[in-house]
Amino acid sequence: MTRRYEPAIDVAGITAIDVHTHIETDRAGRHFALDDELLAASAKYFKSGDRTPTIDQLAGHYRERRMAAVVFTVDASTGLNHPALSSEEIAEQAAEHADVLIPFGSVDPHRGAAAAQARRLVEEYGVRGFKFHPSVQAFEPNSREFYPLYETLEELGVVALFHTGQTGIGSGLPGGRGIKLRYSDPMLLDDVAADFPTLNIVMAHPAVPWVDAQISIATHKPNVYIDLSGWSPKYFPPQLVRQAGRLLKRKVLFGSDYPLITPDRWLADFAKLEIEDEVKSLIMKDNAARLLRLTA
Repeated sequence: MTRRYEPAIDVAGITAIDVHTHIETDRAGRHFALDDELLAASAKYFKSGDRTPTIDQLAGHYRERRMAAVVFTVDASTGLNHPALSSEEIAEQAAEHADVLIPFGSVDPHRGAAAAQARRLVEEYGVRGFKFHPSVQAFEPNSREFYPLYETLEELGVVALFHTGQTGIGSGLPGGRGIKLRYSDPMLLDDVAADFPTLNIVMAHPAVPWVDAQISIATHKPNVYIDLSGWSPKYFPPQLVRQAGRLLKRKVLFGSDYPLITPDRWLADFAKLEIEDEVKSLIMKDNAARLLRLTA
């Protein structure tokens, strides 16, 4: 029997909501989201420690810090020719930690049944959104062949979170292992946001080298947000810091990219940014709580 996720997060009692954390191993630690070569290359790129904590370990990490976290994998079965982790299993495991975890699903856009799988993950497993990585999944997100999938997500009222900008996956390998950065140009998502105006879209990461375009899209489209994961805040482009504290103060979200970057490191550097405390509170928790429908 499927164990459906129902959130049990005490929003008032937590300090933050991290909207971007990765599950890259199954519970037994035997199957990984990336092959050995890509795992090693990304660990070198990020200089990370434990690259593959289990979902139980991740839940404990955030519970100790009185934080909640969005968890997901990326189904890049076609793009990487590597079997994906099960979003169904991740959702069921997140249901065991519903006080701190919020599951997102992932579907391979190239598969004809992607929309049906997305619907099942929402209706039967209770996922709150979906993670896409256009470069790793090898697809142009504004191609109309993927519009039936977006129509389903818009109908279901869930969030679509897209990787944007540079990626550490494949970095330093010959040809970047064939992974194409142009698929993660945020301007491709402007088309999606315009054509699906009630689909809430999150552009993940400061979208280097397209940060100015990213800021313009989030300013122009009410249904588009930015998460700040994947970079230590001390390296954020200054124009992003400036607009996060002004025009985009209700459109920007805390994300770490754990386990690639720990929330402790991210928060220590974020505290040093010249952003008002009131706005930091929005970024750390309030914006995400509203977007994820954890509060009214």
